[in-house]
Amino acid sequence: MLFRQSWVHPWTVWKTVGAAIAVPAFVLFVASRLQLGRAFTVQAKATTLVTSGIYARIRHPIYVFGALLIVGIAVFAHRLQWLLILAPLIPIQVLRVRKEEQVLEQEFGDAYRDYRKKTWF
Repeated sequence: MLFRQSWVHPWTVWKTVGAAIAVPAFVLFVASRLQLGRAFTVQAKATTLVTSGIYARIRHPIYVFGALLIVGIAVFAHRLQWLLILAPLIPIQVLRVRKEEQVLEQEFGDAYRDYRKKTWF
C-alpha cells in the first residue's frame, strides 16, 4: 500500500534520491548474489573463493548493497525512521563478516589474505 501510494503521487526530491540509491543497490545486490553462485550459504562455509565481478572490488557486496537498498527505500518513502533498522543490522553484519572471513582464511590461507588486501569490506 505504501509503495503504491508513493508511485501515484508526484515525484519529489526524496523519491528521486531514494530511487537513485535503491535501484542500483537492488541491481548490484542481485548481481552479487548471482555471482556468488553455489558459494552462497546461510552459515559461513568455504566452498569456493569468489574473486571476480563485483567481488573483485568488494568482499561482501551483498551486505553493502543490502544496507544501501534499505537506505534507498527509506529515503524514497520519506520514512527516515526506517533507517533505525540499520542500528542493529550493521553490527550483526559485521559479526557475520568476521566469522566468514575467519572461515575463508582458514580454508584458503594466503590466497584469501591477498584477496582481502586488494578489496574493500
